[in-house]
Amino acid sequence: MLSKFEFANPELLWLLVFVPIIALWHFFTNKKDMATISFSNTKSFGSGNILSKLKPLLYILRLLAIAALIVALARPRNKEVTTKTKSNKGIDIVMAIDVSASMLAKDLKPNRLEALKKVASNFIDKRPNDRIGLVVYAGESYTQTPITSDKRIVKSSIRRLRWGQLEGGTAIGMGLGSAVNRLKESKAKSKVIILLTDGVNNSGNIDPKTATELAKALNIKVYTIGLGTNGTAMFPVAKGMDGKLIFRNAPVEIDETLLKYIAKETEGKYFRATSNSKLTKVYDEINKLEKTKIEEFKYTNFEEMFRPFVLLAGFLILLEMLLRFTVFRSFI
Repeated sequence: MLSKFEFANPELLWLLVFVPIIALWHFFTNKKDMATISFSNTKSFGSGNILSKLKPLLYILRLLAIAALIVALARPRNKEVTTKTKSNKGIDIVMAIDVSASMLAKDLKPNRLEALKKVASNFIDKRPNDRIGLVVYAGESYTQTPITSDKRIVKSSIRRLRWGQLEGGTAIGMGLGSAVNRLKESKAKSKVIILLTDGVNNSGNIDPKTATELAKALNIKVYTIGLGTNGTAMFPVAKGMDGKLIFRNAPVEIDETLLKYIAKETEGKYFRATSNSKLTKVYDEINKLEKTKIEEFKYTNFEEMFRPFVLLAGFLILLEMLLRFTVFRSFI
């Protein structure tokens, strides 16, 4: 409560300094001008002697009334601030994620897919005001999660991503095409696709450049990410008799020329993530590049509290006048 209390005109409180000064001036002036008479016995005066000693009470009441008026002039009040935020530039984002077998390569820890799932979830947490959808692709593609503002659903879908859900291969064109299809009806002022792959386009019935033209025509910006170290990595090549994957060292092949073309044509940007830390930095940079503009509105309500002090001052003045012209009348 005290944190909301303030004075509209706090500088007027300096006038309170004069109240004790006036009191002292009155005390010494009154004492100097007062004549003294000695009596051998004051019993005949009865209670009058007590009232004469209480006479300074009248001046105290007047000073308290002045102090109350000064406080009222300073305008004490309670201040209540209400803040509301409004997003004036909504962004719809579709994350197109490659889930082909090569995403199990161990050049990122524990593997590419698991590293991506962690970073992508953190990215979603940083976009509270945007709608996000999820498209997955390998040799074919499908929408894992339609565009939604419910981040729990999207994060849950990312946690459930597994290799082997789709036909083998890497259909970059189909992944991009499905993402574009998700955004074509979007009314958002900004539409973004984050396309991630760790290979080359080797399957699917949609050419990546055709999908790029569709994205460009719909004003969809595409950020492309090539995932994988430079050189060689441990890739899954077969399954053993026990059902476990067999890994062998093989060259890392990413069609960077295609990914750069897609990004350039749609006014996006291409990134290469060769490690867990670099993958995190890539998503952090995309997060900075695509900012949702937020407007903050502050509403301030004031509860004026000067009236009780005015009423108190009026009461003290009336009380002083009443006592002056009744009880203390014979001593004035």
